[in-house]
Amino acid sequence: MFEREITELQALVLQAGKLVMDVYGTDFNVEMKHRSDPVTEADKRANDYIVERLRALFPSDGIVAEETADQSEALNAGRCWFVDPLDGTKEFIARNGEFSVMIGLAVKGSAAVGAVYQPVKDKLYLGAVDEGAWLIENGARRSLTVSSIDSTRDLKLVVSRSHRDKTLDRLVNELGIQSETPSGSVGLKVGHIAEQNADLYVHVSDRSSRWDACGPEAILRAAGGVFTDLNGDAFDYRVSKMSNARGILACNAKAFAKVLPVCRALGREAGLI
Repeated sequence: MFEREITELQALVLQAGKLVMDVYGTDFNVEMKHRSDPVTEADKRANDYIVERLRALFPSDGIVAEETADQSEALNAGRCWFVDPLDGTKEFIARNGEFSVMIGLAVKGSAAVGAVYQPVKDKLYLGAVDEGAWLIENGARRSLTVSSIDSTRDLKLVVSRSHRDKTLDRLVNELGIQSETPSGSVGLKVGHIAEQNADLYVHVSDRSSRWDACGPEAILRAAGGVFTDLNGDAFDYRVSKMSNARGILACNAKAFAKVLPVCRALGREAGLI
């Protein structure tokens, strides 16, 4: 059903990744859009390229991109692309390689297709809900399926490398989690879950946006995982407010029912639910 979208996305994110890497190797400037919200020339170049190509490839679709001015009218389209041209800008600035180019397609408000590309490792995650998820690395392509671990003590938690939230300490203690892996970029965290390198990601904050969620959600659900807010509700990509106001819960399907009550409690305590 989404064969053309997946093919075009693959070429698109690879080229956007090259643009990002062209800047990565230079003494680039860092600007601040808001406090703790940096932007670089790489964000802008990749954003402009992706938006231009998507408009040419899918002229009837809406497009919402992080570095493009208000595009609320795009949400009226039955299909809308959500673009994060450089997810993990802080990781890009730190030059640790843990950043990605992310693009997602929502159809009738639901994430349907996603691509997350880590240019430093030439690692590409692709997924289409109900069709499958794949990893392309070193020229090889393989299918992805999340783990079937349901014991909370055995779950591997992936956390933010640059801003791990202390509220996660309660999650770790209540679930008995023994393993944590730090990672940059929402897309790469979800990629870890799809690859079975991790099983759970929890973001107890309203400081992420729909373009952080759409591509990763499509990939994780395509790999058999679950991607919701902290209340367990599905994301609706037709809303005009871009903030993921109720945080993010990404998990394998087997453990979701055990993890959700703790995440819901954390969301309530943080005033997100």
